[in-house]
Amino acid sequence: MTTSPAAIAELLDHPDRLIELFAVHNFRDIGGYPTIDGRRTAWRKVFRADGLYRLTPEDVEALRPFQLRTVIDLRTSEELSERGTFPVDQYDVEFHHLSIIDRTWDMNEAHDWKGEQAEFLRGKYHLMLQQGGHYLGEALRILSDEGNGPVVFHCAAGKDRTGLLAALLLSGLGVPDEIVYADYAMSELAGEKTREWAKVVSPEFAERFATMPPVLLSAHPDSIKGLLADIRETHGTIRDYCLTIGVEDQHWSALEEHLLETA
Repeated sequence: MTTSPAAIAELLDHPDRLIELFAVHNFRDIGGYPTIDGRRTAWRKVFRADGLYRLTPEDVEALRPFQLRTVIDLRTSEELSERGTFPVDQYDVEFHHLSIIDRTWDMNEAHDWKGEQAEFLRGKYHLMLQQGGHYLGEALRILSDEGNGPVVFHCAAGKDRTGLLAALLLSGLGVPDEIVYADYAMSELAGEKTREWAKVVSPEFAERFATMPPVLLSAHPDSIKGLLADIRETHGTIRDYCLTIGVEDQHWSALEEHLLETA
């Protein structure tokens, strides 16, 4: 197994990675990633995404071949109330609302931030662990039940809350750090696509993006790299941390059983 930049780029660019939709631009399969023990993550079992409330009827039809059974929405109650949810009336799924944070981040705080972008997000991710760790644990337990799959978990941009859950899952399964960081960083390109789409389709959405602090749009790999390093320094391993949020050995055994395959 190699984690050279070229090899990682090839993994990210796999034709099955990004699911092309009209109104959602960060819907991705986390399959095909190698693990340190020589296996790889299975395709078409777990997806990560951005705001699924934006799905058009055509997008919903495009998702039917994936036979999604479960949707995990990591957004706040306010976000669900204001913007809606995955269209459960059009696509029958088991819907879980697990709000990782109590409220969305303070725009003024982000505007006033003078330090490195990665450090701002790293700090916010620590707050997510403190405030929503139990929900992250619940999400991982849902993912561990093969009967719930295929599963998609998402937030608004598919970057921060979704990125944190994806990093815990992939790291816990033994995917090398460099690949975990790269998977996280893919969201920056997806954000650019979303902003270009909004300029054409949704002026209101585009205006919201135009006033958003750059730090909130970034997905620098150092953000998740720093967080995972902090977790390991405090707890030892990612799985040791996950034990504190209710994800036990049997859950990881189940996750390995149905999310990993022979390379």
